[in-house]
Amino acid sequence: MLTPREIIAKSWAVTTTEIQLKRWGFFGSFFEILLDVKLLVYQIYFIYSYFKGEGGGLFDIEIMLYNAIPFWLFVTLISGFILLVIVELFVPSFADGAIIGLTAKAHGKEKVRGGFVLAVYNFFPILAVHEVFIFSSFSIFITAISVILRYGGGFKGMMIVVATIVWLVSNVIKFFSSFTESGVVIEKLGIFAAGAKSVKLIMSYMPHVMFLAMLLFVISIRIFINTLVIVLVPLAMLGIGLGLTYVFQPIISYSIAGFVGLILTMVAAYFFTYLHVFKQAVWTIMYMELIKEKDMDKIG
Repeated sequence: MLTPREIIAKSWAVTTTEIQLKRWGFFGSFFEILLDVKLLVYQIYFIYSYFKGEGGGLFDIEIMLYNAIPFWLFVTLISGFILLVIVELFVPSFADGAIIGLTAKAHGKEKVRGGFVLAVYNFFPILAVHEVFIFSSFSIFITAISVILRYGGGFKGMMIVVATIVWLVSNVIKFFSSFTESGVVIEKLGIFAAGAKSVKLIMSYMPHVMFLAMLLFVISIRIFINTLVIVLVPLAMLGIGLGLTYVFQPIISYSIAGFVGLILTMVAAYFFTYLHVFKQAVWTIMYMELIKEKDMDKIG
């Protein structure tokens, strides 16, 4: 079995040398960040309106667009927005199936190709795994807080505490289920069987403190940077959009802000590509090493 240091080194080598992995990583990261940014743009507006005492209606942004642009353009934008959200919900799961499968091929000394087939074949089980842990998402957590502030009434404090606990517990369970996706892709297990095996493997090899600490460190860096950038991108978009309204018409100002936000999202996705692929590579290679070790124990 490879040592933790060797697993980290091999994972980084795979991340930086395999072009196919980087392409799939960028593909998934871009749409994942785009969805998070859109969610937070809405929630920042709603929270700002709440503290300003203006309430903030659910469709305020859409109504503002409806009043500012021609009807045909409004329908086109809203239709495109809905279509884009659907794509953003599904693409990360699609990409992860390819990333895990291609990493397994690279670790097994096979040719690193066939990413699209791996993505299609593993799409639904990976999507199911992602949906199980939807409440571990930071953007979903912020959305829940925003909804509670606006509609929680006299139970706001208690509901925020409950939402925070659910978010924390979801992240703990998600950590112990970190091998679930690898089990689904590599061994073709069902999501519950893969989840149970993930918990058993992590509990059985918990003494590998250094390895787990390194993983937690990498994941923590990704979460911190992800949180920082996802918050900064919508703030930058709103700041630019509001600032330009003093110079241009609102529709022109918001269009420029949206374009700048798209560029910032692409730049962020480029950096997240390495972090995301590296994290998946670490879990995938470690999973393959652990199941190999388990098989050797059975033979012994």
